[in-house]
Amino acid sequence: METRINISKVDPKAYAAMIGLEKYLAQSGLDKMLYELIKTRASQINGCAFCINMHTRDAMKLGETSQRLFLLDAWRETDLFTEKERAVLALTEAMTLITEGHVPDPVYKNAEEHLTPNELAAVIMAVVAINGWNRIAITTRTPLD
Repeated sequence: METRINISKVDPKAYAAMIGLEKYLAQSGLDKMLYELIKTRASQINGCAFCINMHTRDAMKLGETSQRLFLLDAWRETDLFTEKERAVLALTEAMTLITEGHVPDPVYKNAEEHLTPNELAAVIMAVVAINGWNRIAITTRTPLD
């Protein structure tokens, strides 16, 4: 693939703004494994090879199983995910695919039932963050490491 702009080198302040969101999420109390599931699932939907590669490895370092990662895109068809994880994955998908009907009330209400208000805020911001990173990596054709 053709090399494209490296935003972190060309405009470090723009990149730092995204890092600021990551710093918020790191201190938000959001479960790290849950965040990796969010990042991986959104990246699968968006087709971001760089982010799928990164976040599946990061999840495995945290102790995530390969089986759950292999089946993440079919999470509805398994009993491998908790009700809380399922609620978060549904919200992640609805937010990532927002042009396909916005975020349906039942999806939002289910997430609200399984998360504290602070967790819900962090999950929403986590989905925003990974969708931003996906768009950066895809547009700039960030190579796999």
